[in-house]
Amino acid sequence: MSDSKFTRRTALRASLAAAGVVAATQPTVFAQARRTPLQIVGPWEIGGLAPASSGYVFTRMQIAETLMDARDDGTPLPGLAERWTVSPDGLVWRFALRPGAHFHDGTPVTADAVVRCLRAARTAPALLSVAPIVAIEPEGRGALTIRLSSPYSGLPALLAHSSTLVLAPVSYGPDGTVRAIVGSGPYRVVVLEPPQRVEAVLFEGYDGPRPVVERVAYLSASRAETRALMAESGQADLAFGLDPVSLTRLRKRGAVRIAAVTLPRTVIVKVNACLPALADVRVRHALSLCIDRAGIAKALLRDPELAATQLFPPTLGNWHDASLAPLAHDPGAAMRLLTEAGWKRAADGLRDGNGQPLRLSLRTFVDRPELPVIATALQAQWREAGIAVQVDIGNSGDVPRGHRDGSLQLALAARSYANVPDPTGTLAQDFGANGGDWGAMGWKNDGLVQALTELQRTTPSPERTAVLRAQVAAALQEGLPVIPVTWYRQQVAVSDRLADVSIDPLERSYRLSAMRWRA
Repeated sequence: MSDSKFTRRTALRASLAAAGVVAATQPTVFAQARRTPLQIVGPWEIGGLAPASSGYVFTRMQIAETLMDARDDGTPLPGLAERWTVSPDGLVWRFALRPGAHFHDGTPVTADAVVRCLRAARTAPALLSVAPIVAIEPEGRGALTIRLSSPYSGLPALLAHSSTLVLAPVSYGPDGTVRAIVGSGPYRVVVLEPPQRVEAVLFEGYDGPRPVVERVAYLSASRAETRALMAESGQADLAFGLDPVSLTRLRKRGAVRIAAVTLPRTVIVKVNACLPALADVRVRHALSLCIDRAGIAKALLRDPELAATQLFPPTLGNWHDASLAPLAHDPGAAMRLLTEAGWKRAADGLRDGNGQPLRLSLRTFVDRPELPVIATALQAQWREAGIAVQVDIGNSGDVPRGHRDGSLQLALAARSYANVPDPTGTLAQDFGANGGDWGAMGWKNDGLVQALTELQRTTPSPERTAVLRAQVAAALQEGLPVIPVTWYRQQVAVSDRLADVSIDPLERSYRLSAMRWRA
């Protein structure tokens, strides 16, 4: 064996061992294809059993269901509710449950069980808390009613969010906390080891089509290189969150297929506009003008099409506004704006009229492997303009904590605008009057708030809806409470032993029940 092959194999085994995975040869793995679980690996830890914390893990694994589902474009679909009606005044929503739905402990899915979960999901900052709900009440065993104080057309989208997943009563302890995940999906939990691992098997009592793949598992591995090596060695059938370098290597070697879909997600710089320097919109625009988005997309992401010209990517077709003047890279214009704002170039960087330097800190995290690399590029590009930025790499929870305690200055994150299938709910959470953990901080725009309110609480005509969406996009482009950097493409390494793999652009499901083993 050559030294290079020996070194790579040693590194592979060390990385897999660090992730808690026993390495095996690829032929052995393929021989065990039908005896071992379909193995998924990703960067996301199981942060707790509460739906608001890690509900997305259990909805993606099809272990738990929500009352509503959604098509790829966000259009509402039945979930646990097989049908629904709305009163003429928009204040009363009635949902009829699937009569054959059962929880994994064998008990039927009843209105009482659903109501309990939805009432819990109203606790802020869970998304259902933004809806003007007056009451959630059961109607016998098979239906429930949600009463509103004012019309809210975005309710079905909120009821498709993972924080509203429905669990069996046995899932809860005496104090009301979630102690187990007993859902109603086609797979039931057999192993649950937070924060890293969950394994599930086919639920024989599921009232939908029987999946071909009978056993599935998810493993959280923090390093992108480890996830790529697991895919290459046959230890993972689906590997999410791959870095550009690993993707290039995997494509060259051809050991796995790469499935890709452009997501309604944008890499953004969240700005604390409470800080005197960043409260000035000229400084925010200068920060944006310093960014070479095309260079970052081409050199770091290996995908020039991902350079963000505005917040909403083309995949959010109803929100992407092609008429907006695109965000540009113009360091000269950036320097002129900074000078207008009172920041003079000094030998060691930028200083204001009182001699105070423009020094900022940028927080980011490794859950998305491209973020630290992009952060380093931004640091260098801002430094060229005399803006000193320190990059702090931690975990994703640092961003909302910094928002709430006011310590955050800048943050680099990848924000999905379809966490709720209709982006209006996420936008209202991020850019409402009080801002949001992943959105505005110390900034608000009354016209934007009014536009989002009208979109949520009424059912405007298609023409009026287009006007309101354009108003929102324009306000965000002008105010830059968050600065778009790149759009996002989900790229997943797929084992050759799997067929019928498709990637959910809304990231609600891994679609395991639709997959099958290759003959």
